[in-house]
Amino acid sequence: MSLLWMTALSILILVLATGKTGEDTAVRKLKPFLRMLPLVGAIFTAGCSDMVLLHPKGPIGETERYVILVAFALMLLVVIPVIIMVFWFPWKYRAANTKADYAPKWNFSAKIESVIWLIPLVIVTSLAVLVWSTTYHLDPYKPIASEAKPLRIEAVSLDWKWLFIYPDQNIAVVNQLVFPANVPLHFTITSDTVMTAFFIPQLGSQIYAMPGMQTQLHLLANEPGTFTGQNQQLSGEGYAYMHFQAMAVSPDEFNTWVDTSRTSPDKLDLQRYLKLAEPTNGYPVTTYSAVSPELFRYILGRHRTTETEKPDPMDNKTGTIPMTTAGQEEK
Repeated sequence: MSLLWMTALSILILVLATGKTGEDTAVRKLKPFLRMLPLVGAIFTAGCSDMVLLHPKGPIGETERYVILVAFALMLLVVIPVIIMVFWFPWKYRAANTKADYAPKWNFSAKIESVIWLIPLVIVTSLAVLVWSTTYHLDPYKPIASEAKPLRIEAVSLDWKWLFIYPDQNIAVVNQLVFPANVPLHFTITSDTVMTAFFIPQLGSQIYAMPGMQTQLHLLANEPGTFTGQNQQLSGEGYAYMHFQAMAVSPDEFNTWVDTSRTSPDKLDLQRYLKLAEPTNGYPVTTYSAVSPELFRYILGRHRTTETEKPDPMDNKTGTIPMTTAGQEEK
């Protein structure tokens, strides 16, 4: 798209600069090109109708939208004058315009120097202050102030799917994230494959998921709705399938969903997890009614570099991670 518009501007400049038979001839040359501009613009912006980053559904996303719009407006202070001058200079100093000033020995203007230095200085300073302040405000490790107790979620990136563990509810689900609206979410994120990136655009704050490490993220949805979550880091042939539905529901609906999930016949023990971790494309939404309590630590330990760093969640007698159901350890 950028190459197309640069080419179009170059053609326009060439036509304006080489007109020698009068102003009317230059205008006639430009008319077909100018008529095509709206059509070209419509074609190349047709896919921009659903800009989810500009339609946030949470406080983090709203702040990020503010930063984007302010930065965009500040940059327009340079972009708009430059675009105007790109058209105005060739038109004013075209060969057919004999009324334009001719100053072959001109080499300095205090006014121009002031403008080209002061305006960028103001823009850069404003952007620096904006980025500095919002960086601390949007710290992904910083909890979101709320009267509601945060919901803890352990997110694991796999090939090519997402596993979400709810440690307090002792359930897990693949490729679906359900949570109550207006309740802070505290994510602990890792990867059991290559580095990926966890991102729910309408809630904000992309953060990396890395093997052997855990990152944290705090989000909140301020209204019910279904939002798209995805991996933003290229991670192999199934990368395009690494997306999920993030569903913000009412507290009652969330409790009903938890109760329904606990009736699932599937339980996420070590053997089932290792099977789940195998590379697959388009894995269906799957709910587990119980989860091995040390499973997340086990996933972290699989990628630690030294033996002392590797936790041993395995039961020495059975060779499996102990299972719990509804908060009670299986015997």
